[in-house]
Amino acid sequence: VCVCVCMSAPALTLTLCLPDRFDGMLAVQRSVRTATKAVVVAQRFASFEAFEPYETHKLDDFTLPTGTIEVEKESAWSIFEKMAVVRRMETKASVLYKARKIRGFCHLYSGQEAVCVGMHEAFRDVDSFITAYRCHGWAYMNGYSVVQILAELFGNSLGASKGKGGSMHFYGEGFYGGNGIVGAQVPVGAGVAFAHKYKKDGGVNFAFYGDGAANQGQVFEAYNMAKLWNLPVVFVCENNHFAMGTSSARGSASDNYYTRGDYIPGIKVDGMDVAAVKSATDFAIEYAAENGPLVMEMSTYRYHGHSMSDPDTTYRTQDDIKSIRNKYDPLTTWKQRMVEADFATPEELKAAEKSIAKQVDRDTEEALAGAPTPLTEIANDIYTENVPTRGCDLYTYYNV
Repeated sequence: VCVCVCMSAPALTLTLCLPDRFDGMLAVQRSVRTATKAVVVAQRFASFEAFEPYETHKLDDFTLPTGTIEVEKESAWSIFEKMAVVRRMETKASVLYKARKIRGFCHLYSGQEAVCVGMHEAFRDVDSFITAYRCHGWAYMNGYSVVQILAELFGNSLGASKGKGGSMHFYGEGFYGGNGIVGAQVPVGAGVAFAHKYKKDGGVNFAFYGDGAANQGQVFEAYNMAKLWNLPVVFVCENNHFAMGTSSARGSASDNYYTRGDYIPGIKVDGMDVAAVKSATDFAIEYAAENGPLVMEMSTYRYHGHSMSDPDTTYRTQDDIKSIRNKYDPLTTWKQRMVEADFATPEELKAAEKSIAKQVDRDTEEALAGAPTPLTEIANDIYTENVPTRGCDLYTYYNV
């Protein structure tokens, strides 16, 4: 790594030359990602450049994203805190699932935080999104508290849906789930995009799915309808490379997911880098609002198994996970950017992480103390107004 520093009042310019990043699942051939590119002005603003260039499909006639984002010190801290909270929350969920405080399905987002945080930084109020069942990070970004998310996993009354939805079913303003059926959210996302176009509200829908779901027929049907009508939708493949337990190289005849739209342009993004994600999302919003559908591939990595029932031992090793985490962890690299931009010291970041960990621990205890959801709630929140529940025959009703 080479470093060049040029000082001239009032700005300090710091430029670092980066070695190549890995391209592919485990083709890791270089040392820890310890350098960034940053231009720092008065220690309050910085320009962060993406670590890796974008790969594109049928976008030659368009101005591509620069991969550079302008960040204020306060925004940098906010991004760090959001990623740190999601990481700690998912770690607690893992521990509590093993302690049998959480039952049923539970899919954790650890390792993929740069995607939900970086993309949400670019979303506008008018935009919408829909995702699959790995949705805890997205729920947090949509405004749910740690208490509401964990209580929902515990199935009690403090939960976002009073414990009736569970791990896979969070919803909110502009957030259409949390969906448990593999790939089923993609055509729904196209439908939400149709609503944006019909209402002429200028909104863009982001429809998320994984590399496993990318082979579903309904995904391609959604592509077709979206292109026929030029819907303002961005199809986002969160490619964590192992689907439910099969590597993308073994499960997909083509694992260039950003090209899968064929007649729909696409872009591949380093999903472990907040700067790359934010810049690409800014571009995607502008493109889809004006031109119609776009396919984005976010190359990322999950640190846990597909779900908590996945032992995560048969298709990769713990050394594989450790290697990726040591070199490309999104939280670690963002902290490095902050230090090099003089936004924080390592000691300040360490203290902040300890504070966040303690707060999540307190939130966990509060969520665990939530009262069980009463049986009288079982039929509520199905319609906009709660209605009496009919019994087993046509004539008996219960006013619950």
